[in-house]
Amino acid sequence: MKIGTPREILNGENRVAMTPDSATQLQKLGYECLVETGAGAKAGFSDDLYREAGVTVVDSAEALWGTADIIAKVRIPTAEELDYLTEDKTLISFFNPAGNEEGMEAAKAKGASVIAMEMVPRISRAQKMDALSSMANIAGYRAVIEAGNNFGRFFTGQVTAAGKVPPAKVLVVGAGVAGLAAIGTSTSLGAITYAFDVRPEVAEQVESMGAEFVYLDFEEEQADGAATGGYAAVSSPEFREAQLAKFRELAPEMDIVITTALIPNREAPELWTEDMVKSMKPGSVIVDLAAEKGGNCKLTVADEKVVTDNGVTIIGYTDFPSRMATQSSTLYATNIRHMLTDLTPDKDGTVNHNMDDDVIRGATVTHKGEITFPPPPPKVQAIAAQKKEKPKELTVEEKKAQEVAAFKAQTKRQFTLLGVGGVLMLLVGLVAPASFMQHFIVFVLAVFVGFQVIWGVAHSLHTPLMAITNAISSIIILGALMQIGSGSWLVILLAALSIFMAGINIFGGFLVTRRMLAMFQKS
Repeated sequence: MKIGTPREILNGENRVAMTPDSATQLQKLGYECLVETGAGAKAGFSDDLYREAGVTVVDSAEALWGTADIIAKVRIPTAEELDYLTEDKTLISFFNPAGNEEGMEAAKAKGASVIAMEMVPRISRAQKMDALSSMANIAGYRAVIEAGNNFGRFFTGQVTAAGKVPPAKVLVVGAGVAGLAAIGTSTSLGAITYAFDVRPEVAEQVESMGAEFVYLDFEEEQADGAATGGYAAVSSPEFREAQLAKFRELAPEMDIVITTALIPNREAPELWTEDMVKSMKPGSVIVDLAAEKGGNCKLTVADEKVVTDNGVTIIGYTDFPSRMATQSSTLYATNIRHMLTDLTPDKDGTVNHNMDDDVIRGATVTHKGEITFPPPPPKVQAIAAQKKEKPKELTVEEKKAQEVAAFKAQTKRQFTLLGVGGVLMLLVGLVAPASFMQHFIVFVLAVFVGFQVIWGVAHSLHTPLMAITNAISSIIILGALMQIGSGSWLVILLAALSIFMAGINIFGGFLVTRRMLAMFQKS
């Protein structure tokens, strides 16, 4: 079968759904690859690069759509492009099925199969096909770069001969893929970064990246992420009021605000109101990554940059991934390639549209003359948060009873060991000479005391001091060295074994100490 990629006709779209590298991989699956002339030019992939990769360059969109069995593209197809579809064709593209009923009806009428890349379920197995996350990652990074380009100061703080420059303060609203990418970029540039998300479980991720999580004094039971495709769910009015109150408190302090909040199949929630914009300092920047869905900021204008009366710049561009076309095309083409790998299990160049596969079924919006959107929830909910039951709090009497029971059990075990040891000592004393028994009793007591002291130490309490003490305590090797020259072969054997084991203790102790201390040294 033939896979074709047309040139994107939407004004300002620079991405392409097939790169020379991805075409090479697709050919290994048994496909023949086609691309419309100039399709990759804006992303830095010339027609000659495609030809070198074994791709056939087609002169027109009409010829490509007519020849290819599978069409891979980026943007939602226009009515003209959908008219090229036939019953035996498969379209893989962003499709926005929830807001594109006309497009689904057109594809249904043609009998074509349409796979919407934004509908790939967010389960572990499908991460390699998650085009939304790939593009969101780029958008989050680019949002910080655009903010810096419009911000009149350094991100990082500096102390110079000409004066002191404080670090910029950045607030990222929404800690999804785009939000985390923005947080990582902002912190790496040296800004003091704050982040907010309605899901408190992401606080650990935020703080691990060097940002400060903004908490609300408000608790609300959140919906399982698996039920919303990995996105945040709609919050209650009370939670929203608490959230807006917190943002109003933060707004005057922030230099840069990046909003990323989206809820599937809905307009973007309004999180940054007009009064918050008015309370911000002149020169501040807002980057609204939800502009395509109406925007999180009240004053956002899609695809435009506006400056308010109080000097706040609001960026509402909807083409952040397209502004890094080479990188985004490479990632998106890889997502497409992985999707086709699942569609071609036999690597024979023929699509096997298995509707029993969770990933394929979830992403398919039309198939065999039927609309299959919305899909059923995936059988494997890998992103579902496991709810931990709180341990039952014990009363004072129950705690005392537990402590007494533990003490009795420990005492019983120790007395049992002592009793068994005493009996064994008596049995050995019946046959062993008195001179041997003196040393043997000291040895047994040393083993017992050492066992009781060391065995109870938790692994987390093992320190360099303990490791070096372990090495020094192996001075007992001297006794074994003195016995190595004995005339008895049994004594020599035992001495050699003692030297071997003590040597491991010595060198191991110093080695562990060295490695532990290295953890606290700058490389």
